[in-house]
Amino acid sequence: MRRWDDDFPYFKRSTPREARGGIKAQSKRGDFGQSWWAKRWITVLESFDIGARLGRGRSYARRGQVLSIEIDKGNVRAKVQGSRPTPYDVELKIKTLSATDWKKLAEALSREALFAAKLLGGEMPPDIEKTFKATGLSLFPGKPGDLKTSCSCPDWSNPCKHIAAVYYLLGEEFDRDPFLIFKLRGMDRGALMKVLRPLTPRPQAIREKSDARRGAAPKQEGPLTSEVSKFWNGENLPDDFFGEVSIPSAPAALPKKLGTFPFWRGRERILDAMETIYSKASPLGLSVFLGERPEHDEAPGVGPMNPIES
Repeated sequence: MRRWDDDFPYFKRSTPREARGGIKAQSKRGDFGQSWWAKRWITVLESFDIGARLGRGRSYARRGQVLSIEIDKGNVRAKVQGSRPTPYDVELKIKTLSATDWKKLAEALSREALFAAKLLGGEMPPDIEKTFKATGLSLFPGKPGDLKTSCSCPDWSNPCKHIAAVYYLLGEEFDRDPFLIFKLRGMDRGALMKVLRPLTPRPQAIREKSDARRGAAPKQEGPLTSEVSKFWNGENLPDDFFGEVSIPSAPAALPKKLGTFPFWRGRERILDAMETIYSKASPLGLSVFLGERPEHDEAPGVGPMNPIES
């Protein structure tokens, strides 16, 4: 006989043990996925009728109860710390597409110039699901047999809260790297690019074809000139070589553009921490560039510093 269940409040709920160094959800209160494809993945999970386990799964994901996640083609393995000393083993199996299906799909994607360009640029194109459906396939698990989950916990419900926690964290990771969805369906990013490139006309080839139609002569590139003395001694740089140097209005713009780390484990969101560091370091960096003495000999979080000679 079972001891308790999330959906029966008169059973005593177990409290998960504190997990050290676990993967913590980075999204703030609200939805886990920000992009349309991450939201679509979460929708698949929430289509299962698992009641309060969804809420507990979100809590586990935010508390860092998920200790590890390994993603492979058609398979996700994770360890989740629950109430027992030994973490539970979670596994998600996603049905992969066959080589024939991927070839058919790649040909369909290459016929859509926008789709191919965005994929080659590392983005998930909008309406890509329509192309999948047109070839009789699906990007996300669409049938009960497309997704199978298991957990070593004693809860009879499948998916349980431990599986839900892993599922939510995967949704966040898809925001960072949408190609993980393709990997789960059987083809990683490198293999997909290898299939797409030969089928997608290159911009140079398109220009040459257009020039040939207009009767324009092919553009000839001149030979590169080289001077040994300039190579070894360099050249005199103009005074305004760097242009105007100032503190950026938006701190940590480049890290924000690059995105967060995969499965971040820190207590603070990485981009929030980076923004604080950049805000403190930018004035110091500008002083160093201008050859000025910093206002303080000691920067917060950096330790004692030697005065900069002007």
